[in-house]
Amino acid sequence: MSAEREVAEVATVVAAAEAGPLRCLVLTGFGGYDKVKLQSRPAAPPAPGPGQLTVRVRACGLNFADIMARQGIYDRTPPLPYTPGMEGAGVVVAVGEGVNDRKVGDRVMVLMRSGMWQEEVTVLSAQTFLMPESMTFEEAAALLVNYITAYMVLFDFGNLRPGHSVLVHMAAGKNGDWWLGDSYPLLMKVSCCRGCGYSRLAAVPNSGEVTVFGTASASKHEILKENGVTHPIDYHTTDYVDEIKKISPKGVDIVMDPLGGADTAKGYNLLKPMGKLISYGMANLMTGPKRNLMALARTWWNQFSVSALQLLQANRAVCGFHLGYLDNEVELVSGVVTRLLALYNQGHIKPHIDSVWPFEKVVDAMKQMQEKKNVGKILLVPGPEKEN
Repeated sequence: MSAEREVAEVATVVAAAEAGPLRCLVLTGFGGYDKVKLQSRPAAPPAPGPGQLTVRVRACGLNFADIMARQGIYDRTPPLPYTPGMEGAGVVVAVGEGVNDRKVGDRVMVLMRSGMWQEEVTVLSAQTFLMPESMTFEEAAALLVNYITAYMVLFDFGNLRPGHSVLVHMAAGKNGDWWLGDSYPLLMKVSCCRGCGYSRLAAVPNSGEVTVFGTASASKHEILKENGVTHPIDYHTTDYVDEIKKISPKGVDIVMDPLGGADTAKGYNLLKPMGKLISYGMANLMTGPKRNLMALARTWWNQFSVSALQLLQANRAVCGFHLGYLDNEVELVSGVVTRLLALYNQGHIKPHIDSVWPFEKVVDAMKQMQEKKNVGKILLVPGPEKEN
């Protein structure tokens, strides 16, 4: 659906907010796919408190953190039962006292700790961002978690600049979130300008500015090349360390590590002098639909550890990033979103949508992610099923 058509439907959405009941997805326990239930609650007039607003949800993002939370291995999980969902987009239907920068009818993106997988949500105004006129609800629901993480990991921690080489695991979007699918290739199809004291982005083809090594299944290599990955590596059939060393014997400047366990040590040992490893996930904890105690034990046993003295002697850095722990850093996160929206408005970035699923098919959506079938973002919508 085009953004223009969505804008025309805003009045209808606002009116629909008075109807009921309201549907929501609820995590009822830890385990397999069946632990996420579609439930409903009576509709009531929106009553946002001071500094809050109520949003009629049009699209939600499915993130790997939601899968980990279902299994009981995510460290930012609220008490059960609760509604998952960290990001989404919709229309403001009510505004609380003291909110002067939002009004009824505004189209907004929402970033929150949890609770987005429902038809109507009340949030702090500071957790919302106005959508550009040309942006669709689906694009908005796919932007925040992926691109904030990608931007801050690459440019704030990674200090990416021309001439650097980067290793990106699961570069085609194995799970579409912490290893960020399309976000990294799109942000790497840039040159970095240092004149302003911050990493400014100028959209140009990645023609040698940054060398990108990306691990992914062989079937996804063509789309990786189209999106700026210089050297796709099939991690199913080859050792990515050996492949990288054949091309770049000294290693790489930046390693993006969403895997944890033994792969963190491999990534650290791939770093050139002055190189950086940024850890932002523990994907190796996941081996199937349910929590695997052996995988948990193996990952934690093999988890990498390094001392300050070792870092000093190696001239390397290790960083950790977790967007969930930045929920109180409103100015910091808002500044990144402002830069990302500028890139979107200039046509430099555009979230790639893998598939869109109605709430009724949340199990199919989670399977699409966990079985590594997606390339790009998986979305959930309260409305009818979209053609995928």
